[in-house]
Amino acid sequence: MDIQETSDFYDVASLLTEDERDIGDRVREFVASRVIPSINDHWEAATMPMSLLDGLRELGIVGTTITGYGCPGMSRTAAGIVAQELSRGDGSVNTINAVQSGLVMGSIDRFGSEGQKEKWLPALARLESLGAFALTEPDHGSDSVGLETTARLDGDEWVINGHKRWIGLGSVADIVIIWARDVADDKVKGFVLDRASGEYPDGYRPTVIEGKIAKRAVWQADIVIEDLRIPVENRLPHANSFRDVSALLSSTRTTVAWEAVGHAIAAFEIARDYSLERKQFGKPIASFQLVQNKLANMLSDLTCLRLLVLRASRLQDENRLSNAQASLAKLAAGQKAREICREARDMLGGNGLLLERHVARHLLDMEVVHTYEGTDSMQSLIIGREITGIAAFS
Repeated sequence: MDIQETSDFYDVASLLTEDERDIGDRVREFVASRVIPSINDHWEAATMPMSLLDGLRELGIVGTTITGYGCPGMSRTAAGIVAQELSRGDGSVNTINAVQSGLVMGSIDRFGSEGQKEKWLPALARLESLGAFALTEPDHGSDSVGLETTARLDGDEWVINGHKRWIGLGSVADIVIIWARDVADDKVKGFVLDRASGEYPDGYRPTVIEGKIAKRAVWQADIVIEDLRIPVENRLPHANSFRDVSALLSSTRTTVAWEAVGHAIAAFEIARDYSLERKQFGKPIASFQLVQNKLANMLSDLTCLRLLVLRASRLQDENRLSNAQASLAKLAAGQKAREICREARDMLGGNGLLLERHVARHLLDMEVVHTYEGTDSMQSLIIGREITGIAAFS
């Protein structure tokens, strides 16, 4: 086996279709030629790499699993490979596509009317418009079902009031999906703020969250919403309860698992290459038993994760993946990928703290990945309910 191929020890790539391998190859080349050379500067300055949007557009991946409206209509497995390869380069770049394709466009495709799809999806697919998904709030993260943002129908407009936080692209988006509770029936519903390339209305005040130690090359916003008026035709008609929001998040959970695998692949390869380059006591550290033991254990976990996420996505493509199975993929990938990144960081010693080695960037991004779309603890409760029949949460 070629040493450059050891991160795919069981040749999982051979289990992919030709189209899936082609997508992975194209995204990997984009990452190598466009992302890696520039991302550290954006990380250090905490700026979004807007110059990479043209490259993402040219890849034809935006919209991932959506069919029509200029979207590629790829399988869930292919969408996972996109997330893996983008994250293998940088988690922030993957987040830009994940928010755009999975959450924003996914909301419009799943819950929107035909007219709404035709109005918004093509421009989002071409990245002529950027989108944001405004669900979480300062006091409601894992318990986002308890969101307090309200919507009140007033004639031919909805009036929205509330506070959102950790909203990716929320300060630059042209299309913002805002989730709010209808005061008339207490149901959570979806509303679309379309700023039509103009300024945000006075009732929508986003502030970029500063001081982040991870995902530094994508902006998250804290958003104050006061008497924001949304036209009645901008409500997503098929989003009528938090159960709908939960179904959307569950459908994207496997993609988060693939993202974690991408970080793990990058960390393993960085550690392996470094062990061959770094010399101590007159020979490469790769020749020491402890280092080989670490690499072998990292590869063991990574190989299990590759097979796990592939199987989960295949089940999803067959419409046979349960919510608990999606949670298991996300739980396992989040935990093990974090461990792999930590081990890689440890192997690099002081050099692992340097951006030029990339490993610390992947480790810190993994500290975020295991928290969103439900923390590891929340995933374990979903799985626990499935295997015991007892709900330990409400």
